[in-house]
Amino acid sequence: MKLILQIVLWILIIFLGYKLYHSIIGPVHFNQEKEIRYKKVIANLKDIKAGQLAYQEVNGKFVGNFDSLVSFLDTAQFAITARRDTSYADVAKNKAFGLDPTKGGYYIEDVIIDTLRFTSVKDSLYQKTDRYKSMMNIPGTDAQYELQAGKIDKSGTIYSVFEAKVSKDIVLKGLDKDLIAQEKQVNSVDGVNGPFIKVGSMNEVNTSGNWPKLYDTVKDK
Repeated sequence: MKLILQIVLWILIIFLGYKLYHSIIGPVHFNQEKEIRYKKVIANLKDIKAGQLAYQEVNGKFVGNFDSLVSFLDTAQFAITARRDTSYADVAKNKAFGLDPTKGGYYIEDVIIDTLRFTSVKDSLYQKTDRYKSMMNIPGTDAQYELQAGKIDKSGTIYSVFEAKVSKDIVLKGLDKDLIAQEKQVNSVDGVNGPFIKVGSMNEVNTSGNWPKLYDTVKDK
């Protein structure tokens, strides 16, 4: 009976020790894997944002589907321009005052924008890689980011907006469910706040991501 009790006690000690170890090391491993996955996702979202801003610059609005965005990036070009100041005689004003512009008079100050050349949008944004063709795919999954675009009215002014996002449930799938639930409740300056990782907003004039500046120091893929 004494031997049985010792065995039971040892089993209990080992079990409690394992539970204690897991409670300490589990969150550590979770955070390590979370950081790896978040960096990949945020790199994608930054690429999507870059593409959207280019699309808006050329078309005056954002786009709500990846096929159209990728098709645009395949062919779009940026104009490389140079600005120069110039001036010329204000004929009407000089005539009205009887002035000779060769001897002073009034002049109009103006700015001339010269187009020097055109460059590929995709080469400018993605360093001559084709990663923009896969930026809609969430790393490690078969899913894609949710993408929306539209317009909102702010104090009588209409603004174009977009939002690309993914649920943390998808990004962290396979990890501890309790820790995932906690992660979805994060609300701090050092964390990715809320249940989604996202860039842009359909409710505010905002093209930023909801991640801390820490992730902006990560080099693009």
